[in-house]
Amino acid sequence: MDAEHVVETWRYVLAKHSQAMCALERELGERHGLGPSEFEVLDRIVHHDRKLRIQELCDEVHLSQSALSRVVGRLEKAALVSRGVCDADRRGVFVSITEEGRARHAEALPTQRAVLNEIFSGEPAAR
Repeated sequence: MDAEHVVETWRYVLAKHSQAMCALERELGERHGLGPSEFEVLDRIVHHDRKLRIQELCDEVHLSQSALSRVVGRLEKAALVSRGVCDADRRGVFVSITEEGRARHAEALPTQRAVLNEIFSGEPAAR
């Protein structure tokens, strides 16, 4: 790849990311009371279908550990996740989704997918 193509690709990625994050912030917030990061944490836990260590989530959602802790704190306050200490290693913290969290995720999933489809396909989606 030549340097100009790489730069143009990078600019495309940044523009799509910005467009997606703004649309997700608006749609998930208005319709489901979730931000993109909150949705992503719920989505990752549902995807794995098990409790996850904070470090595992941190690696997957691309947030710093302190930012992820704040997101998990908001989700915990809303009763969408619960935190627990690892029995084998008391320093480890696990995050589990609650039934209310599963329900909110299921409600928000079509909105998130429609936004992403619209951003990356260029076709308006019914929401």
